[in-house]
Amino acid sequence: MFWKVVYNFILFPLFVFISLILCLFNRKIRAGIIGRFKSYKHLKFFINSVGKNRLIYWFHVASLGEYEQARPVMSGLKEVEPHALFIMSFFSPSGYNHVDDDQIDCKIYLPMDFFWIIKKSLRLAKPRKLILAAYDVWPNLIWSAKSLGIHTSIFAARFSKNTSKSTIIIRQFYKSVYNQISTIYTISDNDYNQLTKILFPSEKPIIRVLGNPRYDQVKQKSDKFTEERTKSVLLRPKRLIIGSSHIEDEEMILDSIITLMIDIDDLSLIWVPHEPNQQNIEKIKKYFISKSLSVELLGNKEPVDIDTKVIIVDSIGRLSQLYWFGQIAYVGGGFSSGVHNVMEPAIARLPIFFGPKYDNFPEALELIKVKGGFSIKNGSDLVLGVNNLFKDKKSFLKASYSATDVIHRNLGSSTRIVRGIIHD
Repeated sequence: MFWKVVYNFILFPLFVFISLILCLFNRKIRAGIIGRFKSYKHLKFFINSVGKNRLIYWFHVASLGEYEQARPVMSGLKEVEPHALFIMSFFSPSGYNHVDDDQIDCKIYLPMDFFWIIKKSLRLAKPRKLILAAYDVWPNLIWSAKSLGIHTSIFAARFSKNTSKSTIIIRQFYKSVYNQISTIYTISDNDYNQLTKILFPSEKPIIRVLGNPRYDQVKQKSDKFTEERTKSVLLRPKRLIIGSSHIEDEEMILDSIITLMIDIDDLSLIWVPHEPNQQNIEKIKKYFISKSLSVELLGNKEPVDIDTKVIIVDSIGRLSQLYWFGQIAYVGGGFSSGVHNVMEPAIARLPIFFGPKYDNFPEALELIKVKGGFSIKNGSDLVLGVNNLFKDKKSFLKASYSATDVIHRNLGSSTRIVRGIIHD
C-alpha cells in the first residue's frame, strides 16, 4: 500500500506534470499524450464493434523495437487460438505510427497510468491475459490487472547487472510491482538471477528463462530475402551500411567515414538516419556534397538502381532489407541512448560496429563475444576496424559467419513463450 500511495500521489503526478511541460516543445511527446487521452474512446468503440465475451489478449509494447519482439509471439498464439482478438497498446508514437499489422485487431496508445483510467479500460476489455514485452512496466497497469484477476506476463525481460532496480529503495518499489505479475520470462540466466535478487525473498511470479523472440522475428523477416541472396557477402558491392544513426553518431564518425571512402576507392555508403525527417536528411546530404561525394535519396528505388557514392534513406521500414546490399554495418545509438537493432545486420551476414553503450543489449554482448560485432570508442576505431576487415578476407568471413551464427543459435524463443502463455 505504501508504494501505491507514493506512486499515485507523488511519482506519477510528477511524471505527468513534466510531460505536459515538455509536450509544449516536443511534437513526439505531445502526440503521445493526445493519443493517450483518446485511448479509452477507441477501446470502447472496438469492444462495442466485436461484441462482449470475446477471447482477447492484450499486448503492450513500448515502441517499434518491442513490437518486433511481440510479433512472432502473436503469430504463434494466433495458430493456437485462431479466434482470439489482439489488442496492442504502445507507449511511443514511433511504434504507434509505424506499425500496420493484420494480426492486431485494436491498436491504441496505453492509457494514462492513473489507476481509475487503467481499471476502467481493463474492465471494458476483459482480456484473458495482459502480455508485456521486455521492460515497459507501468505500476497501475500491473496492480489493477492483479486486483481484477487478470493474468499478467512479461516476456523478453532483461535486467542488467548494474540496474538501478537493485538499489535498496528502488528495489522495494519494483518488488511491489513485479510481485503482482503472474509470469516473467527472462532472456538469459543472468536476467533470471538479477530478477530473483530484486524479488528476494518472495517467489510469487513464475520465472522462466525463455530467450528473446526478436531473433525469430529477424529470421522470419529475412527468410524470403535470404533465398534471393544466397551468394557470398563478399560478392556484394563494397558498401558500408550506417543504420539508425543519431546526431551523436554523426558527430563521432562522419569525418572518419570520409577518411574510409578516401582510403578505399571503391567503397560506397548507405546512410539511414534514425529520424529521417526533412531537416536531418538535408543536413546529412549537404555534408556529403560538401565533401565532393555524389548523393541521391533512395525514395522508392532499390540500391541497385542508383549509381552514386552515397545513398540516403528518406523513409522508415526499409533498413532490415538494405543490410543485404552491403558488406559491413555500423548500427547507431551506441553513443547516446543505447545501440539499436544489431540482429538485422547479423542475419544479413554483416560484421557489425557500434558505439560503447551496449551493456543492456544481450545480443550485442554476444556478438562481441564471438567477434561478429565490434564496439568502438571513436571514429578512429571505426577506420581501423573496417580497414582491417577489408584487408583480411579470412577475418572478414569469420566475423560474417559468427554474426549470423548468433541468430541461428538463439531461435525458438517465441515458441517457448507461446507455450508458457498458454499453460502457465
